[in-house]
Formats: sequence, structure tokens, C-alpha cells
Amino acid sequence: MLKGALGGAGAVAAGTGGTLGWWWAAAGTDTAGAVEFDRRLPIPPPAKAHHDAGGRKVFHLRAAPGSHRLRPGRPTATWGVNGAYLGPTLRAARGETVRVHVRNGLPEATSLHWHGMHLPARMDGGPHQPVEPGGTWSPTWTVDQAAATLWYHPHPHGGTARHVYRGLAGLFLLDDPEAEPTGPGGASLPSRYGVDDIPVIVQDKHLDEDNQLVESHPLTSEVGVLGDVILVNGVTGPYLPAGTERVRLRLLNASNARIYRFGFADDRPFTLVGTDGGLLPTPHRTTRVQLSPAERAEIVVTLRPGQRAVLRSFPPDLGLNVWDRRFAGGDDTLDILEIRPNRTLEPSPRLPDELAAAPALADRDTPVDRRFALNGFAINGKSMDMRRIDFAATRGVTEIWEVTATDGAQHNFHVHDVQFQVLSVDGEPPPPELAGWKDTVHTRPGVPLRLAMRFDDHSDAAVPYMYHCHVLYHEDRGLMGQFVVVEPGQEPGGPGTESGDGHGRH
Repeated sequence: MLKGALGGAGAVAAGTGGTLGWWWAAAGTDTAGAVEFDRRLPIPPPAKAHHDAGGRKVFHLRAAPGSHRLRPGRPTATWGVNGAYLGPTLRAARGETVRVHVRNGLPEATSLHWHGMHLPARMDGGPHQPVEPGGTWSPTWTVDQAAATLWYHPHPHGGTARHVYRGLAGLFLLDDPEAEPTGPGGASLPSRYGVDDIPVIVQDKHLDEDNQLVESHPLTSEVGVLGDVILVNGVTGPYLPAGTERVRLRLLNASNARIYRFGFADDRPFTLVGTDGGLLPTPHRTTRVQLSPAERAEIVVTLRPGQRAVLRSFPPDLGLNVWDRRFAGGDDTLDILEIRPNRTLEPSPRLPDELAAAPALADRDTPVDRRFALNGFAINGKSMDMRRIDFAATRGVTEIWEVTATDGAQHNFHVHDVQFQVLSVDGEPPPPELAGWKDTVHTRPGVPLRLAMRFDDHSDAAVPYMYHCHVLYHEDRGLMGQFVVVEPGQEPGGPGTESGDGHGRH
């Protein structure tokens, strides 16, 4: 149990007098105003692609060790995709069929999971699709979902945290030209990649004095590694030159555990236009957006000529007690990125008043089909077992899931294959930032979330999808389950001999 382990740590600390005070002081991080911002923000390059004889858009990716200068000083030993750290940005349009050749140049098995993608289970890149050293895996599928900021990362069973922490991750952007939002007077969203449409991959690291990654975590941490070094697109202290009045930032929380609450140091408002699964119904004007691990947000900020703007993470709202909040990063203030507008800015179109259709799978009074209790390293009392199918969902059926973190610890919840609709938060309508399609959501302790999802298009009685906490230490320790999507009346037949259809169903 997470809480039991932490309680034991507290007792040890209390028994050693000043140790508790030292731990407390060391746990807090505040870099507001202290970051020099002396490295130009690198933009992940677009992945090269070609079309094969069948018309498929083909990408080639290779995971391999390398070394990368995360901060000034000695380079850090890292892993990367088509490079030393992180990977290129893949891009495809709705209706395109893609094929990705994933080659493993690492000394151990890995995988690449297409996070947020709607696709067949055999192409998902989860723990049942490992790529052995020297091997190649070539999934193919047709993109059929709204324009969105997705990403890819490894998903090896029991090793996801380590593989992601070492640098294996990248963006996968989806376009839908026929649904591009526009409005009167040429209203549109910034869309020039690397110019006014900027990827912002945020991660935290713990580096030793020799700039090497520290992969262990202290006894006081119940979430795994929580670093005090912030990287954006693989570097510390980045600045972004800007030449347009408006800039769209595609924020990805690619950290293993840390939750960020993004805003600007001068409290300027910005416009939230999209989340995990694509654009919101309407733009949402705000000054803060909170992202737990794996969540994304697309924000548009208006700039003033020559006036710099610092993107900052303010102390997040974790819903934890004072002790757990401190050791989960809940008291931290972190400067992330400085935007440096030119003295003369190119005019930008105004934003459209309407962006995308709102999810409408169900309403918040729809009866619950399945309940999930996140507690310690188990869901509904069961830790992950690769041989066990926890339940079967039926293709073409909408299900209502109620998810609750019942142990008072920091968790979130991610479902493979689908984007879901958040119906309610603690029985109330969701806030504007949860009004669009989501695939990952923060689960505040004791607060039930009702989610609606529909399993269309793909079924496979033998190969499962995952649902799990995306605090990667928790996932690796067992806070994960698996389900299959079957045809009406079909029985599941999973990777092992045990089946548990109906697990958590009420």
C-alpha cells in the first residue's frame, strides 16, 4: 500500500529529529525568476515519410542509446528515437493509412504505444507487442479520429517508467482538413508547425553532479522519480523567439509523475482550444491549465511586441494532505519556457468562436456499467496480470465507467483505444477544460469521475487493450488492467487461460 509505506517513512523521520525538517525543506522546488533561459527551444523535426505501393504513409523509427546535452556540462546518457533523445514528430491526416516500422536498437525489449490513437489492439504497442533487441515491428492502421495532439512512448510491462524517463517519446499530430475550424473575417487557429504552432514537451529529471540520470527515488516519494530539473523538448532553460501576434503551444506532460499547473508569470490570460482528443467545443479563456502525466493541452497566447512572457508551472491542486502534497511536487513553482516576441509582430487571425462538436455519448444521469477503484498498486483489488482479461467490452456499445482513487494518493487514469467523454466530476458537470474528448484524466482522491466511451470499429477477442494509472511507477507496480473488445455475443479469449469478464461491473 502506498499510504502504509509513506506512513512508515514519516515515523522514521519523526524519530530522527532534524531529519524530518531536512526532508521537508529538500522536497520543495521554486525556480521562479531563477532560470536564465539561455538555450533556444529546439523543435522536434517532422518525421520523414514516404508512400508505398499500397498508398500507405510509411515512417521508420529506431530506438537506440545515445548521449544528449540536457543542460550545460557533460552530456547525459540517454535513449532516443531516430536520435539521442526524444523522437521526431509524426503527422497524419484523417483517412490516411499509416505504417510505422519500429526497429529496436536497445539492449533490451521495448515497444512503442500510440497514446490516444484509435486503432486495432494488435497495433497498439502495449505490453503484448514487445520488440526484441534487433527486431522490427511494423503496425499499420487507418487514422479515423479528429485532429488532435497525440504522442508515442514505450509500454513494456514493468519497465515503462525507465524507458520513458530515459527519453523515448515523441508527438503524433493528427489533422482533419475537412473539420478545420474557421470563422468570419478569416478566423483560424495558428497552424504553422515550428512558427506559430509550437510543440512543448515538458519533463522533469533528477540529475547527479555528473549530469547523469538518477533513476532511484527516495523513500518519501510514493510516485517514483520526481525531478527538480525541467526539460522542454529535451533542454533546460529554453526560450522561444516569436514573430506572430498569437502562438499556439501544444503542451504535453511527458513526465513520469509530476503534475503541472501551467500559466504565465504575469498572469496574462490565454485561450485553451484543445485537450487530449482534439479541439474543445468553444475556446476557453483562462489563466491556468493543469496537466497530469500524459495529458495534453493546446493553448493560444497573445503576445505584445518586445514583451517577454514566461510560461510557469504554479503549485498544482492535487487534493492531497499537506505531507503527501509536499512530496508529490504540490508545493513547487517551476519556470518552464520564456517566449521572446520580436519588436514587430506579424498579425494573426482572431480565433474562431466555435471549434468542434461537443462529445455527446451520454449524460451524467446515465447508469454506470463499470466501477474502478484505484488503490495502492491495484484496481478493484487486483494488480496487473498479463494472463488475465479483466473484462470484455462489446463493439458498438457505449459504456459508462466510474473511476475513483480510494487510497488518498496521487493517481490518474488512461484508457487505450478510445477518447472518452467526462460526464461528471463528483456528481457535478465537468469544468470547461474537461468538455472535450479525453484519454487521460486526473483522479483527485475520493472524487468519482464518470466517463462515457464507445468501442467502435475494432474487435479482437484475444488481444487486449490497457487501462491504467499514468503515474508510471504505479503502472509498473501493477496499477493496470486489460480488456478486450468483442463482437456481440462473442466470448473473450485472452493471452493466457484466465478470464474475468464482468470485473468491476455493477
